[in-house]
Amino acid sequence: MKNLNLLGKGIFTLLILFFAACKDQGGEKMTNKGKTAALLLQDTSTMAISYGGYRKGSRDDQPSLEELKEDMLILSAMGVNMIRTYNVHFPHAANVLQAIKELRDEDPEFEMYVMLGIWIDCKDAWTDHPDHESEALDKNTGEVEKAVALSKKYPEIVKILAVGNEAMVHWATSYFVQPGVILKWVNHLQELKKEGQLSQDLWITSSDNFASWGGGDASYHKEELEALARAVDYISVHTYPFHDTHYNPEFWNEAIDTSAALSQEEQLERSMKAAADYAKIQHQNVLDYLEEIGVSKPVHIGETGWASSTDGFYGQEGSKAADEVKQALYYRNIRAWSKAQNIACFYFEAFDEIWKDAANPMGSENHFGLFTVDGKAKYVLWDEVDRGVFKGLSRNGNPIEKTFEGDREALMQEVYLPELTKTDANEQ
Repeated sequence: MKNLNLLGKGIFTLLILFFAACKDQGGEKMTNKGKTAALLLQDTSTMAISYGGYRKGSRDDQPSLEELKEDMLILSAMGVNMIRTYNVHFPHAANVLQAIKELRDEDPEFEMYVMLGIWIDCKDAWTDHPDHESEALDKNTGEVEKAVALSKKYPEIVKILAVGNEAMVHWATSYFVQPGVILKWVNHLQELKKEGQLSQDLWITSSDNFASWGGGDASYHKEELEALARAVDYISVHTYPFHDTHYNPEFWNEAIDTSAALSQEEQLERSMKAAADYAKIQHQNVLDYLEEIGVSKPVHIGETGWASSTDGFYGQEGSKAADEVKQALYYRNIRAWSKAQNIACFYFEAFDEIWKDAANPMGSENHFGLFTVDGKAKYVLWDEVDRGVFKGLSRNGNPIEKTFEGDREALMQEVYLPELTKTDANEQ
Protein backbone atom coordinates (compact mmCIF):
# COMPACT_ATOMS: atom_id res chain seq x y z
CA MET A 1 0.00 0.00 0.00
CA LYS A 2 2.86 2.35 0.86
CA ASN A 3 4.38 1.75 -2.57
CA LEU A 4 1.03 2.47 -4.20
CA ASN A 5 0.78 5.77 -2.32
CA LEU A 6 4.27 6.73 -3.43
CA LEU A 7 3.35 5.81 -6.99
CA GLY A 8 0.22 7.98 -6.82
CA LYS A 9 2.20 10.93 -5.49
CA GLY A 10 4.74 10.45 -8.25
CA ILE A 11 2.05 10.50 -10.93
CA PHE A 12 0.49 13.60 -9.37
CA THR A 13 3.89 15.35 -9.38
CA LEU A 14 4.43 14.43 -13.04
CA LEU A 15 1.04 15.84 -13.97
CA ILE A 16 1.87 19.11 -12.25
CA LEU A 17 5.17 19.32 -14.11
CA PHE A 18 3.43 18.46 -17.40
CA PHE A 19 0.84 21.22 -17.07
CA ALA A 20 3.50 23.70 -15.99
CA ALA A 21 5.48 22.83 -19.12
CA CYS A 22 2.38 23.28 -21.26
CA LYS A 23 1.86 26.70 -19.73
CA ASP A 24 5.44 27.69 -20.46
CA GLN A 25 5.46 26.38 -24.04
CA GLY A 26 1.93 26.66 -25.35
CA GLY A 27 0.00 28.31 -22.56
CA GLU A 28 0.19 31.69 -24.26
CA LYS A 29 -2.75 30.54 -26.38
CA MET A 30 -4.87 31.23 -23.31
CA THR A 31 -3.50 34.71 -22.78
CA ASN A 32 -4.70 37.90 -24.48
CA LYS A 33 -1.83 37.83 -26.96
CA GLY A 34 -2.49 34.25 -27.99
CA LYS A 35 -6.22 34.51 -28.77
CA THR A 36 -7.00 33.56 -32.36
CA ALA A 37 -9.74 34.84 -34.64
CA ALA A 38 -11.46 31.47 -34.41
CA LEU A 39 -11.59 31.73 -30.62
CA LEU A 40 -12.55 35.39 -30.52
CA LEU A 41 -15.42 35.15 -33.00
CA GLN A 42 -17.05 32.24 -31.20
CA ASP A 43 -16.45 33.61 -27.70
CA THR A 44 -19.63 35.20 -26.33
CA SER A 45 -17.50 37.51 -24.18
CA THR A 46 -16.08 39.16 -27.30
CA MET A 47 -17.65 42.55 -27.95
CA ALA A 48 -16.81 43.83 -31.43
CA ILE A 49 -17.50 47.22 -32.98
CA SER A 50 -16.70 49.16 -36.15
CA TYR A 51 -14.36 52.05 -35.50
CA GLY A 52 -13.30 55.24 -37.18
CA GLY A 53 -11.54 57.84 -35.08
CA TYR A 54 -12.14 60.81 -37.39
CA ARG A 55 -13.44 63.82 -35.52
CA LYS A 56 -13.66 66.48 -38.23
CA GLY A 57 -15.35 66.95 -41.58
CA SER A 58 -12.56 65.46 -43.66
CA ARG A 59 -10.26 62.47 -43.45
CA ASP A 60 -7.44 64.83 -44.28
CA ASP A 61 -7.65 65.69 -40.57
CA GLN A 62 -6.20 62.53 -39.11
CA PRO A 63 -6.74 61.80 -35.41
CA SER A 64 -3.58 61.92 -33.34
CA LEU A 65 -2.07 58.92 -31.59
CA GLU A 66 -3.23 60.30 -28.25
CA GLU A 67 -6.76 60.76 -29.55
CA LEU A 68 -6.81 57.16 -30.78
CA LYS A 69 -5.60 55.96 -27.39
CA GLU A 70 -8.34 58.02 -25.77
CA ASP A 71 -10.92 56.20 -27.90
CA MET A 72 -9.46 52.76 -27.23
CA LEU A 73 -9.71 53.36 -23.48
CA ILE A 74 -13.34 54.48 -23.82
CA LEU A 75 -14.23 51.39 -25.86
CA SER A 76 -12.34 49.08 -23.54
CA ALA A 77 -14.19 50.55 -20.55
CA MET A 78 -17.55 49.58 -22.10
CA GLY A 79 -16.29 46.04 -22.75
CA VAL A 80 -15.21 46.24 -26.40
CA ASN A 81 -12.18 44.07 -27.12
CA MET A 82 -12.25 43.89 -30.92
CA ILE A 83 -12.59 46.66 -33.50
CA ARG A 84 -12.96 46.80 -37.25
CA THR A 85 -11.19 49.28 -39.55
CA TYR A 86 -11.84 49.85 -43.27
CA ASN A 87 -8.71 50.66 -45.23
CA VAL A 88 -4.97 51.10 -44.90
CA HIS A 89 -4.30 53.81 -47.50
CA PHE A 90 -4.87 56.50 -44.87
CA PRO A 91 -2.55 56.60 -41.81
CA HIS A 92 -5.55 55.88 -39.55
CA ALA A 93 -5.32 52.07 -39.44
CA ALA A 94 -1.56 51.95 -38.87
CA ASN A 95 -1.90 54.56 -36.14
CA VAL A 96 -4.72 52.60 -34.47
CA LEU A 97 -2.47 49.55 -34.33
CA GLN A 98 0.37 51.62 -32.91
CA ALA A 99 -1.96 53.12 -30.30
CA ILE A 100 -3.12 49.66 -29.21
CA LYS A 101 0.46 48.40 -29.04
CA GLU A 102 1.51 51.31 -26.82
CA LEU A 103 -1.47 50.75 -24.53
CA ARG A 104 -0.55 47.05 -24.29
CA ASP A 105 3.06 47.97 -23.53
CA GLU A 106 1.86 50.24 -20.73
CA ASP A 107 -0.62 47.65 -19.43
CA PRO A 108 -0.15 43.98 -20.46
CA GLU A 109 -3.75 43.30 -19.41
CA PHE A 110 -5.13 45.76 -21.98
CA GLU A 111 -7.01 43.74 -24.60
CA MET A 112 -7.94 45.00 -28.06
CA TYR A 113 -7.80 43.16 -31.39
CA VAL A 114 -8.37 44.33 -34.94
CA MET A 115 -10.21 43.20 -38.04
CA LEU A 116 -8.11 45.08 -40.58
CA GLY A 117 -10.00 46.27 -43.64
CA ILE A 118 -8.51 46.22 -47.16
CA TRP A 119 -10.37 48.62 -49.44
CA ILE A 120 -10.98 47.32 -52.96
CA ASP A 121 -12.01 49.44 -55.96
CA CYS A 122 -13.00 48.70 -59.53
CA LYS A 123 -11.09 50.34 -62.40
CA ASP A 124 -11.92 54.05 -62.73
CA ALA A 125 -13.81 53.98 -59.43
CA TRP A 126 -15.39 57.22 -58.23
CA THR A 127 -15.54 58.61 -61.78
CA ASP A 128 -18.46 59.00 -64.18
CA HIS A 129 -17.49 55.76 -65.93
CA PRO A 130 -16.46 53.05 -63.43
CA ASP A 131 -15.47 49.75 -65.02
CA HIS A 132 -17.01 47.06 -62.82
CA GLU A 133 -15.49 44.23 -64.83
CA SER A 134 -11.92 45.28 -63.98
CA GLU A 135 -10.12 46.37 -60.84
CA ALA A 136 -7.94 49.31 -59.87
CA LEU A 137 -4.95 46.97 -59.94
CA ASP A 138 -2.16 49.28 -58.74
CA LYS A 139 -4.26 50.78 -55.95
CA ASN A 140 -5.62 47.43 -54.78
CA THR A 141 -2.18 45.82 -54.91
CA GLY A 142 -0.75 48.57 -52.72
CA GLU A 143 -3.64 48.23 -50.29
CA VAL A 144 -3.12 44.48 -49.93
CA GLU A 145 0.65 44.79 -49.57
CA LYS A 146 0.33 47.37 -46.81
CA ALA A 147 -2.24 45.26 -44.95
CA VAL A 148 0.11 42.28 -45.16
CA ALA A 149 2.95 44.38 -43.78
CA LEU A 150 0.81 45.60 -40.88
CA SER A 151 -0.31 42.04 -40.13
CA LYS A 152 3.31 40.96 -39.91
CA LYS A 153 4.24 43.93 -37.75
CA TYR A 154 1.33 43.47 -35.31
CA PRO A 155 0.49 39.73 -35.37
CA GLU A 156 -0.67 39.81 -31.75
CA ILE A 157 -3.27 42.50 -32.62
CA VAL A 158 -4.42 41.90 -36.22
CA LYS A 159 -6.60 38.79 -36.14
CA ILE A 160 -8.65 39.17 -39.34
CA LEU A 161 -8.08 40.63 -42.81
CA ALA A 162 -11.25 41.70 -44.64
CA VAL A 163 -10.79 42.04 -48.40
CA GLY A 164 -13.22 44.72 -49.50
CA ASN A 165 -16.05 46.54 -47.76
CA GLU A 166 -19.37 46.20 -49.59
CA ALA A 167 -17.13 45.79 -52.63
CA MET A 168 -19.42 43.33 -54.45
CA VAL A 169 -22.87 44.79 -53.82
CA HIS A 170 -24.37 46.23 -57.00
CA TRP A 171 -25.74 49.39 -55.44
CA ALA A 172 -22.18 50.51 -54.68
CA THR A 173 -22.20 51.96 -58.19
CA SER A 174 -19.08 54.07 -57.73
CA TYR A 175 -16.68 51.23 -57.06
CA PHE A 176 -18.08 47.66 -56.91
CA VAL A 177 -16.15 44.74 -58.38
CA GLN A 178 -17.05 41.23 -59.46
CA PRO A 179 -16.54 38.38 -56.96
CA GLY A 180 -13.55 37.13 -58.95
CA VAL A 181 -11.51 40.18 -57.92
CA ILE A 182 -12.15 39.53 -54.24
CA LEU A 183 -11.46 35.83 -54.78
CA LYS A 184 -8.08 36.58 -56.36
CA TRP A 185 -6.91 38.57 -53.35
CA VAL A 186 -8.37 36.14 -50.80
CA ASN A 187 -6.51 33.29 -52.53
CA HIS A 188 -3.33 35.39 -52.51
CA LEU A 189 -3.58 35.93 -48.76
CA GLN A 190 -4.40 32.28 -48.12
CA GLU A 191 -1.32 31.32 -50.11
CA LEU A 192 0.82 33.62 -47.94
CA LYS A 193 -0.52 31.72 -44.93
CA LYS A 194 0.43 28.40 -46.50
CA GLU A 195 3.93 29.71 -47.20
CA GLY A 196 4.32 30.78 -43.57
CA GLN A 197 4.51 34.49 -44.41
CA LEU A 198 1.31 35.12 -42.46
CA SER A 199 0.08 33.38 -39.33
CA GLN A 200 -2.02 30.27 -39.83
CA ASP A 201 -4.37 31.71 -37.21
CA LEU A 202 -5.01 34.90 -39.22
CA TRP A 203 -8.49 34.61 -40.71
CA ILE A 204 -9.30 35.97 -44.17
CA THR A 205 -12.78 37.14 -45.20
CA SER A 206 -14.64 39.73 -47.24
CA SER A 207 -17.18 41.91 -45.46
CA ASP A 208 -20.21 42.55 -47.63
CA ASN A 209 -23.94 43.00 -47.89
CA PHE A 210 -26.08 39.92 -47.27
CA ALA A 211 -27.17 39.97 -50.94
CA SER A 212 -23.55 39.89 -52.10
CA TRP A 213 -23.12 36.70 -50.07
CA GLY A 214 -25.97 35.01 -51.91
CA GLY A 215 -28.76 35.90 -49.49
CA GLY A 216 -30.65 38.13 -51.91
CA ASP A 217 -31.19 38.45 -55.63
CA ALA A 218 -30.19 35.48 -57.78
CA SER A 219 -28.08 37.80 -59.96
CA TYR A 220 -25.36 37.43 -57.34
CA HIS A 221 -25.30 33.62 -57.58
CA LYS A 222 -22.18 33.06 -59.64
CA GLU A 223 -19.52 30.36 -59.72
CA GLU A 224 -16.91 32.89 -58.55
CA LEU A 225 -19.04 33.68 -55.49
CA GLU A 226 -19.26 29.98 -54.68
CA ALA A 227 -15.48 29.71 -55.01
CA LEU A 228 -15.08 32.75 -52.76
CA ALA A 229 -17.34 31.24 -50.10
CA ARG A 230 -15.06 28.20 -50.10
CA ALA A 231 -11.86 30.27 -50.01
CA VAL A 232 -12.61 32.53 -47.01
CA ASP A 233 -12.24 31.37 -43.43
CA TYR A 234 -15.66 32.73 -42.53
CA ILE A 235 -18.45 34.87 -44.00
CA SER A 236 -18.80 38.48 -42.83
CA VAL A 237 -22.33 39.75 -43.53
CA HIS A 238 -23.83 43.25 -43.45
CA THR A 239 -27.51 43.78 -42.67
CA TYR A 240 -29.26 47.15 -42.33
CA PRO A 241 -32.96 47.10 -41.46
CA PHE A 242 -32.56 50.83 -40.77
CA HIS A 243 -32.10 51.63 -44.46
CA ASP A 244 -34.89 49.28 -45.46
CA THR A 245 -37.42 51.20 -43.37
CA HIS A 246 -37.35 53.42 -46.46
CA TYR A 247 -36.29 51.15 -49.33
CA ASN A 248 -38.19 48.00 -48.37
CA PRO A 249 -40.59 49.06 -45.60
CA GLU A 250 -42.96 46.10 -45.50
CA PHE A 251 -41.50 44.77 -42.24
CA TRP A 252 -41.61 48.27 -40.76
CA ASN A 253 -45.23 48.86 -41.71
CA GLU A 254 -46.32 45.42 -40.61
CA ALA A 255 -45.05 46.14 -37.10
CA ILE A 256 -47.59 48.93 -36.69
CA ASP A 257 -50.57 48.17 -34.47
CA THR A 258 -53.38 50.10 -36.16
CA SER A 259 -55.71 49.31 -33.28
CA ALA A 260 -53.75 51.82 -31.17
CA ALA A 261 -53.97 49.36 -28.29
CA LEU A 262 -50.28 49.67 -27.44
CA SER A 263 -48.52 52.40 -25.49
CA GLN A 264 -45.73 54.36 -27.14
CA GLU A 265 -43.14 52.28 -25.29
CA GLU A 266 -44.82 49.03 -26.37
CA GLN A 267 -45.05 50.21 -29.98
CA LEU A 268 -41.36 51.13 -29.99
CA GLU A 269 -40.48 47.70 -28.61
CA ARG A 270 -42.64 46.03 -31.26
CA SER A 271 -41.15 48.05 -34.11
CA MET A 272 -37.57 47.38 -33.08
CA LYS A 273 -38.22 43.69 -32.55
CA ALA A 274 -39.44 43.63 -36.15
CA ALA A 275 -36.23 45.35 -37.24
CA ALA A 276 -34.06 42.82 -35.41
CA ASP A 277 -36.13 39.95 -36.84
CA TYR A 278 -35.55 41.37 -40.32
CA ALA A 279 -31.78 41.29 -39.75
CA LYS A 280 -32.02 37.70 -38.54
CA ILE A 281 -33.86 36.72 -41.74
CA GLN A 282 -31.13 38.22 -43.91
CA HIS A 283 -28.49 36.35 -41.91
CA GLN A 284 -30.47 33.14 -42.34
CA ASN A 285 -30.82 33.77 -46.08
CA VAL A 286 -27.03 33.66 -46.37
CA LEU A 287 -26.92 30.43 -44.38
CA ASP A 288 -29.54 28.95 -46.71
CA TYR A 289 -27.53 29.90 -49.81
CA LEU A 290 -24.36 28.39 -48.37
CA GLU A 291 -26.23 25.18 -47.64
CA GLU A 292 -27.48 25.11 -51.24
CA ILE A 293 -23.93 25.26 -52.60
CA GLY A 294 -22.56 22.82 -50.04
CA VAL A 295 -20.43 25.27 -48.05
CA SER A 296 -20.23 25.06 -44.27
CA LYS A 297 -18.63 28.19 -42.82
CA PRO A 298 -19.30 30.40 -39.79
CA VAL A 299 -21.43 33.42 -40.71
CA HIS A 300 -20.82 36.44 -38.47
CA ILE A 301 -22.14 40.00 -38.65
CA GLY A 302 -19.58 42.38 -40.16
CA GLU A 303 -21.88 45.38 -39.87
CA THR A 304 -25.29 46.36 -38.63
CA GLY A 305 -26.38 49.55 -36.94
CA TRP A 306 -29.01 52.23 -36.42
CA ALA A 307 -28.69 56.00 -36.84
CA SER A 308 -29.82 58.23 -34.01
CA SER A 309 -30.71 61.33 -36.02
CA THR A 310 -31.36 62.56 -39.55
CA ASP A 311 -33.39 65.02 -41.60
CA GLY A 312 -33.68 62.68 -44.60
CA PHE A 313 -35.50 59.50 -45.62
CA TYR A 314 -35.42 58.14 -42.08
CA GLY A 315 -36.45 61.27 -40.17
CA GLN A 316 -39.72 62.89 -39.17
CA GLU A 317 -40.81 63.38 -42.77
CA GLY A 318 -39.76 59.86 -43.78
CA SER A 319 -39.86 56.47 -42.06
CA LYS A 320 -39.34 58.02 -38.60
CA ALA A 321 -36.69 55.42 -37.85
CA ALA A 322 -33.85 57.61 -36.58
CA ASP A 323 -33.67 58.47 -32.90
CA GLU A 324 -31.66 57.43 -29.85
CA VAL A 325 -34.37 55.26 -28.31
CA LYS A 326 -34.81 53.11 -31.42
CA GLN A 327 -31.04 52.92 -31.74
CA ALA A 328 -30.78 51.64 -28.18
CA LEU A 329 -33.52 49.05 -28.66
CA TYR A 330 -31.98 47.77 -31.89
CA TYR A 331 -28.54 47.58 -30.32
CA ARG A 332 -29.79 45.58 -27.35
CA ASN A 333 -31.87 43.23 -29.51
CA ILE A 334 -28.99 42.51 -31.88
CA ARG A 335 -26.43 42.06 -29.12
CA ALA A 336 -28.71 39.66 -27.25
CA TRP A 337 -29.48 37.61 -30.37
CA SER A 338 -25.89 37.42 -31.61
CA LYS A 339 -24.63 36.39 -28.18
CA ALA A 340 -27.29 33.71 -27.85
CA GLN A 341 -26.35 32.33 -31.29
CA ASN A 342 -22.56 32.58 -30.74
CA ILE A 343 -22.38 35.05 -33.61
CA ALA A 344 -19.80 37.83 -33.49
CA CYS A 345 -21.28 41.23 -34.34
CA PHE A 346 -19.15 44.21 -35.37
CA TYR A 347 -21.78 46.77 -34.49
CA PHE A 348 -21.69 49.94 -36.59
CA GLU A 349 -20.34 52.09 -35.07
CA ALA A 350 -18.44 53.40 -32.07
CA PHE A 351 -18.36 57.18 -32.63
CA ASP A 352 -20.17 59.54 -34.97
CA GLU A 353 -18.02 60.48 -37.97
CA ILE A 354 -19.09 63.75 -39.56
CA TRP A 355 -16.88 63.43 -42.65
CA LYS A 356 -19.25 60.84 -44.08
CA ASP A 357 -21.80 63.45 -45.12
CA ALA A 358 -19.89 66.66 -44.57
CA ALA A 359 -22.23 68.65 -46.81
CA ASN A 360 -25.23 67.75 -44.65
CA PRO A 361 -24.53 67.73 -40.90
CA MET A 362 -27.91 66.05 -40.30
CA GLY A 363 -27.28 63.25 -42.79
CA SER A 364 -27.94 59.85 -41.23
CA GLU A 365 -24.46 58.55 -42.11
CA ASN A 366 -23.03 61.06 -39.64
CA HIS A 367 -25.05 59.68 -36.74
CA PHE A 368 -24.55 55.91 -36.42
CA GLY A 369 -22.18 56.19 -33.45
CA LEU A 370 -22.97 55.16 -29.90
CA PHE A 371 -21.10 58.33 -28.92
CA THR A 372 -21.27 61.78 -30.46
CA VAL A 373 -18.13 63.33 -31.92
CA ASP A 374 -17.63 65.25 -28.67
CA GLY A 375 -17.90 62.08 -26.61
CA LYS A 376 -21.42 62.30 -25.28
CA ALA A 377 -22.88 58.86 -24.60
CA LYS A 378 -26.15 58.32 -26.44
CA TYR A 379 -29.19 56.81 -24.74
CA VAL A 380 -27.98 53.25 -25.31
CA LEU A 381 -25.09 53.93 -22.91
CA TRP A 382 -26.81 56.03 -20.26
CA ASP A 383 -26.81 53.15 -17.78
CA GLU A 384 -23.05 52.73 -18.23
CA VAL A 385 -22.57 56.41 -17.45
CA ASP A 386 -24.66 56.01 -14.28
CA ARG A 387 -22.49 53.06 -13.23
CA GLY A 388 -19.34 55.13 -13.58
CA VAL A 389 -17.93 52.98 -16.40
CA PHE A 390 -16.38 56.02 -18.08
CA LYS A 391 -15.20 57.81 -14.95
CA GLY A 392 -11.96 59.68 -15.59
CA LEU A 393 -12.19 59.23 -19.39
CA SER A 394 -12.77 61.98 -21.92
CA ARG A 395 -12.94 62.77 -25.64
CA ASN A 396 -11.87 66.08 -27.11
CA GLY A 397 -11.37 67.29 -23.55
CA ASN A 398 -14.96 66.50 -22.62
CA PRO A 399 -15.86 64.00 -19.90
CA ILE A 400 -18.19 61.21 -21.01
CA GLU A 401 -21.66 62.46 -20.13
CA LYS A 402 -25.19 61.68 -21.33
CA THR A 403 -26.83 63.23 -24.36
CA PHE A 404 -29.82 65.47 -23.57
CA GLU A 405 -28.12 66.06 -20.19
CA GLY A 406 -29.74 62.79 -19.14
CA ASP A 407 -33.26 64.24 -19.46
CA ARG A 408 -35.39 61.37 -20.81
CA GLU A 409 -38.45 63.57 -21.28
CA ALA A 410 -36.43 65.86 -23.54
CA LEU A 411 -35.13 62.81 -25.41
CA MET A 412 -38.65 61.49 -25.99
CA GLN A 413 -39.65 64.75 -27.62
CA GLU A 414 -37.55 63.66 -30.60
CA VAL A 415 -38.95 60.13 -30.78
CA TYR A 416 -41.70 59.45 -33.33
CA LEU A 417 -43.64 56.30 -33.95
CA PRO A 418 -43.55 54.91 -37.49
CA GLU A 419 -46.75 55.25 -39.46
CA LEU A 420 -48.49 52.85 -41.80
CA THR A 421 -47.70 54.66 -45.03
CA LYS A 422 -46.67 53.83 -48.57
CA THR A 423 -43.03 54.69 -49.22
CA ASP A 424 -41.78 55.43 -52.71
CA ALA A 425 -38.17 54.25 -52.78
CA ASN A 426 -37.51 56.47 -55.79
CA GLU A 427 -38.80 59.61 -54.14
CA GLN A 428 -35.98 62.01 -53.34
